[in-house]
Amino acid sequence: MHRRSLIAATTAAFASPALAQSARARTLRFMPQAALASLDPVFSPSTIITTHAYCVFDTLYGADRALRPRPQMAEGHAVEDNGRTVRIRLRDGLRWHDGDPVRAADCVASIKRWASRDGFGQVLLRATADLSAADDRTIVFRLHRPFPALFDALAKPGSSPCFMMPERIASLPADRALGVEHMIGSGPWRFIAADYVQGSRSHYARNDAYAPRDEPAEAAAGGKRVHFDRLELTWIPDGGTAAAALRTGEIDWIEYPLPDLVPVLERGPQTRTQIYDPNGFLGFLRFNHLHKPFDDVRVRRAIRDVIVQSDFMAAVALEGDWQECHAMFPCGLPGVVEFPPAARGPAAMDRARAALREAGYTGEPIIHINPSDFPAVTQQGRLTVALMRQLGVNIQVVESDWASVLARRANRNPPAQGGWNLHNTNGPAATIANPAVSFAIRMNGAAAWPGWPTDAAVEEQVEAWITATDADTQATAMRRLQELAWDAVPFAPTGLFRLRTAFRADISGVLQGPNPFVWNLRRA
Repeated sequence: MHRRSLIAATTAAFASPALAQSARARTLRFMPQAALASLDPVFSPSTIITTHAYCVFDTLYGADRALRPRPQMAEGHAVEDNGRTVRIRLRDGLRWHDGDPVRAADCVASIKRWASRDGFGQVLLRATADLSAADDRTIVFRLHRPFPALFDALAKPGSSPCFMMPERIASLPADRALGVEHMIGSGPWRFIAADYVQGSRSHYARNDAYAPRDEPAEAAAGGKRVHFDRLELTWIPDGGTAAAALRTGEIDWIEYPLPDLVPVLERGPQTRTQIYDPNGFLGFLRFNHLHKPFDDVRVRRAIRDVIVQSDFMAAVALEGDWQECHAMFPCGLPGVVEFPPAARGPAAMDRARAALREAGYTGEPIIHINPSDFPAVTQQGRLTVALMRQLGVNIQVVESDWASVLARRANRNPPAQGGWNLHNTNGPAATIANPAVSFAIRMNGAAAWPGWPTDAAVEEQVEAWITATDADTQATAMRRLQELAWDAVPFAPTGLFRLRTAFRADISGVLQGPNPFVWNLRRA
């Protein structure tokens, strides 16, 4: 009865008499993976916030499906002085949503705000002696040394892309989230502030002043052509209700439906599915390295070695859409090392219990934060809780909406004071594909992604990979980094899986990539 009531309520909400059929046809209704509860992609770079930000903001460079940087807002660039000076020229005629022209000074401020919080951006700024605007259309990097990965940094496709904002907004402190009034970009969609309901819905209008590039759209690169007048992101917390709304045409696209409902949507004549991102998602268990017992590497190794990846993967993906991946980067990508999994069974469980005892664990509460409304994470979190209980851990689950999990995840206090110990999540392969972009591999303490691991040797190899001047040196650094990180255990991988996205059969042009890209779409 509860689900039927939700379906009825959702249908009533969508089927407003005020919407004429022609207006419905010009509106794209998208159900994202989680509720949009924050809007600032620099302050909180989760996938749902990045999806929103790609609508509103644009980037100087965009990554194609092969993760190669392509000019986006940039017209082109010149590399001078043996690689120590890079000049980026903006495309002519770019404008913010309020009508003001996009200036190089805006972009300089945007890069600095982004780099103050992003790991790749921090590496870029350390290599930069001076970043300035030579004129209204020219951005100039003067580097301490050649930095070949500069364009990869500016084209980073997920987990905090380098979005451009007006200078007055980009100059605001990055440790405070931007508000509704700051959602002014130059992207293909304009944010409709009056229609925003935190954690429920966000609406956008086509930016008629947007001038897409001439190239075909490919992932985050190419021409971002919008063929709808309006975009509505609406969060439906019940997966069955969302699937029902898709089948009846009340929504047009679900970022990814519940796995057990995918076969139903594949058989339906009005719905289609396709692989969301062929490179997949790496699931992992994140440890909080600041507090006991997971500040002890022996415990982290022992927990990693008792995870049965097939159980975790079967909980979130269909048979054939997942694989075991005992690695620090997504398996299948260039240079990724897979490590032999430890022998599992009663002996492994005993080793994990012994490691906990040796670390001084005596039954203190262990806090696991888990979203109740994020299917690709929720079930893995519950499996982690069950595993901890088998090990005799006094695990306490704090299960809440995704926005609340993100807020608590940022809290460095002890678990008893609002902090946490464990957290399951995943990363699209493109966002953790190499040492420069991966938020999960970094072990630079207070500057690291929540969990805040510290390991100087790992960080040294990250730097060696980024600054390598030839392929052999870079390959050596990549292998050594993975060996060190596997030993240090910043996280425990739970497997690689490929999710399916679902949409109405009359919708075409759904792009593949680490994020849903809300352009290039048409209705038949």
